[in-house]
Amino acid sequence: MIIAILYKIFMPDEKYFLYPVHEWQRRYEALRASFVERLPATVVADRFGYSTNYVYLLRHQFAHGKIDFSEPLPEGKTRRRLVDSGIRQKICNWRQHRLSAQEIVQLLSEEGIELSVRTVERVLAEEGYPRLPRRTRLKLGLTVKGAQVAATSQTISIADSDRKVLECESAGESAGIFLFAPFVEKLDLVSVVKKADLPGSKAIPALNYWLSFLSLKLVGTQRFAHVNDHSFDYGLGLFAGLNVLPKCTAMSTYSYSLDAQNLFKLHAQNLFKLQKAFVSHANRQGLYDKKIINLDFHTVPHFGAESVLQRHWADSRNKKMKGALTLIGQDAQSKLIPYTAADINRQEADEQVFEFLSFWKNIQRGVLPTLVFDSKFTTYANLSQLNAEGVKFITLRRRGKNLIQQLEHIGPWRRVNIPHAKRKYPNPQIYDSLVSLKGYDGPIRQIVVRGNGHEKPAFLISNDLDIAAEQLVGDYARRWRVENVISEAVKFFNLNALSSPILVKVHFDVIMTMIADT
Repeated sequence: MIIAILYKIFMPDEKYFLYPVHEWQRRYEALRASFVERLPATVVADRFGYSTNYVYLLRHQFAHGKIDFSEPLPEGKTRRRLVDSGIRQKICNWRQHRLSAQEIVQLLSEEGIELSVRTVERVLAEEGYPRLPRRTRLKLGLTVKGAQVAATSQTISIADSDRKVLECESAGESAGIFLFAPFVEKLDLVSVVKKADLPGSKAIPALNYWLSFLSLKLVGTQRFAHVNDHSFDYGLGLFAGLNVLPKCTAMSTYSYSLDAQNLFKLHAQNLFKLQKAFVSHANRQGLYDKKIINLDFHTVPHFGAESVLQRHWADSRNKKMKGALTLIGQDAQSKLIPYTAADINRQEADEQVFEFLSFWKNIQRGVLPTLVFDSKFTTYANLSQLNAEGVKFITLRRRGKNLIQQLEHIGPWRRVNIPHAKRKYPNPQIYDSLVSLKGYDGPIRQIVVRGNGHEKPAFLISNDLDIAAEQLVGDYARRWRVENVISEAVKFFNLNALSSPILVKVHFDVIMTMIADT
């Protein structure tokens, strides 16, 4: 009887199993209640002080052989392995390179030294190294498939790159991009970006963002969406003052922070300031002749779901289609682009000639060029207003059936020579006269040109009554140069390529095309 009482007092009863004190025993009893007694997870969690999700985790680990109850260690004791000073030094050196304990264990194993992760963690704690914060595979530089991930863009200094060898994906592009560095300096593009007051971020300032866009234009990258093709090209990153170029989403988001509509009026002014600052610097360098400006519209096709875009005539597709209407102004002699506009509504197109004049007067005070454009560029009433403001223009008259029939009763025709070395028909016939147009105040000069390689004659009209007919015809004949520069913008600078669903703001892209072309 006494022995039984002593047994109950000093020996554990069923509470030892129902309310375990040791952690390993708690897990064991929880799993036993789950798999043997078939108790629900909520009941097991309440009995043993776990959360329901942790019970599910224990079941998963046990089912996959990740829990071992064969020989648990006594509580409060740890089997410690002695680690000599040489191994300790290796562990410390690797931690200084921010390697995790598991990565250090793998490196030691490759050298024939077998240590557990717990032992490495103990050594690091004894040496005063804190635990590394938990990092995802992406932060470790590895994707799910084990592919390498590019570094996050951040600014660098010249000192960071001094005497360093940079591995580049495309050596030709990376080396070639630095041929433009003298032009960046000569045109003072750093000052241009500063005057434009472009936005930046804490990680990437405005100048570095802008140079990233410029570098993609200069190397002829097909789409801004393809910027990730250069994610490991440290040469292009160095040109932009970064370790690597920003990712596609960052580039697209940045361009849309310069939206020219609705809520972003301030940044819309940034685009105007950027264009004005650049053209002003180029003008001071004497890059523009400024006597004749060719103007032409171009439709940037768009195949996305932008409901606000209108349908415009697209020469490249020979049809009307949804797109962004843009305007290109070209200096006829230098063939450079001093003006661009984008996102033009159809009802605003006729007035764009006055928007250009307003811009030009801010750049070049007191000097007005002769404007050359096609017949549908603006209205006859606007031509009359240009004439009233003293602006010379050369354009085509809208040709109808009655106008063609009247040619049978006019004459005499005069043959002239157009001094173009590569012109196929240098000696057309012309008829020069003064005519009146509906909506135009006063007489206007008309030169009918035939024998110029076209089936039907061309009707040139101009308010310049003093210029020689040969020169007037020749000045209009050189309007194909603006069409050439648009073609180059499409083919090399991939102006139409921003029609992909991954967008860059059209107006910003057109301005960057102008700068890269210059």
